[in-house]
Amino acid sequence: MAISNEHKTSSRGSKFVKDIGIYAIGNIGSKLITILMLTLYTYFVKKSDFGYFDLCMTVCMLMIPFATLQLRDGAFRFLLDCDNDTQRQRIVTFVSRTLLISISLSIIIGVLLWAFTDIQYMGYIVGLLIALSLQEVLAQVFRGLGNNRAFVTVGILSALGIGILSIIFVAILGWGIKGIFLANILARVLALVLVEMKVRLITRYTRWSINSREVGRDIVRYTLPLLPGSLCWWLTGSSDRLFITRFLGLDVNGIYAVAIRFTGIIYTLAIIFYQAWQETAILQYHSPDRNRFFSKMFNSYIFLLAIILIGYTFLLKVNYNWLVAEEYQESLKYIYPLGLSAIIFALAAFFDMGYQCAKDTPRTLPAIVLSAIVNVVLNFLLIKPLGVYGVMLTQLVTYLVLFIYRWHDMKRYFVLTIDKSSAIPVLIMLVCAIPFYLSSNLWLDIAVMFVALAVMAWPIRHVLLELGRTKINKTKTTT
Repeated sequence: MAISNEHKTSSRGSKFVKDIGIYAIGNIGSKLITILMLTLYTYFVKKSDFGYFDLCMTVCMLMIPFATLQLRDGAFRFLLDCDNDTQRQRIVTFVSRTLLISISLSIIIGVLLWAFTDIQYMGYIVGLLIALSLQEVLAQVFRGLGNNRAFVTVGILSALGIGILSIIFVAILGWGIKGIFLANILARVLALVLVEMKVRLITRYTRWSINSREVGRDIVRYTLPLLPGSLCWWLTGSSDRLFITRFLGLDVNGIYAVAIRFTGIIYTLAIIFYQAWQETAILQYHSPDRNRFFSKMFNSYIFLLAIILIGYTFLLKVNYNWLVAEEYQESLKYIYPLGLSAIIFALAAFFDMGYQCAKDTPRTLPAIVLSAIVNVVLNFLLIKPLGVYGVMLTQLVTYLVLFIYRWHDMKRYFVLTIDKSSAIPVLIMLVCAIPFYLSSNLWLDIAVMFVALAVMAWPIRHVLLELGRTKINKTKTTT
């Protein structure tokens, strides 16, 4: 007897919705705390100092994949395929050894740079790199070992810790940028320590005497092609801060950094979907109705992203006066185009699952390299005549290029069918840019938001209901 496709789709939809709930608790909670801290920073930290911290964070995010050999992706992907504890021990041991070497090298390089250069806050930068690397990799190990709650808890505790320590260091003690660095470093390390003390996953699966060379080679073979891609990702998504700092100054970068941080909630909500979708897609990649299931997810995703963009940006607009200090207020005008870029990026990231499901990571490179080239060239051409708007236009075009390339390339892994109704959210997102910029009336903004959300919520309701069905539906079988 075989289970019908209807029941399989229902089960997958149920798991997907459950995963979204778990990831939402951690990501949204931590992001809300981060936004509250952003408000704090705008009142207690100078624009140039916040711009410099943002620049340091950007550089650290560039270095993480190289410092960790992109283990955040490799560890999760290989642990997900494990069916016995011995193999898990080999993977976690390899990860632990690699991180230990990485931390040692980071400290040595940091000491050399401190001795021979005049980079400000060098010790803090190295500490931030180590803390970020540990959190990025070990949180994914928790997730790969099946403990999503530990993964989520690390995010919540680190954000809560950053919030509490920022209040102490920045608002009360007045340590400024040093306080931001310390809060980010200590909170992330303490969160990992507390979670590990509770679940003991890393200590349970780390066996220093075990031979992990073979699995290590397999993981590195999987992750090495991701390293050039991570550099290109950085050029595509983060190098804008370097261009702004170089051509427009740290003050402007501080204002832009505030807009980026607020736009980050859109990326966070997209990441919630991505994390839940990642596990579901990998586990269900070989199902016979894969194309139908993936198509339904993608069409729903377009609606959901549009609802997020309209709802979030307009709510942010009507509350911006009290959320941000006066000297940072002009960052509001950057929110909507940055939000549109986040939506296009999220749609392009949906196609990344094809490469991960097939473990065909080398094929990720051409699209990312092309996007990085487009990004760098357009930034050079547009930043002088258009300023920050040139950077944002560059980001939009870059992600469109990535989306179009991957749309065609994904046909080797799965074929999507796009519903005609998916044009509705696209048009609404474009049209809503007009009142966002031209309207100064609070009630008009609220009315536009509710009308737009109502128009999009109606056609998507039946899809969400179907995805939310659980296994209580009767199983239909065929003989």
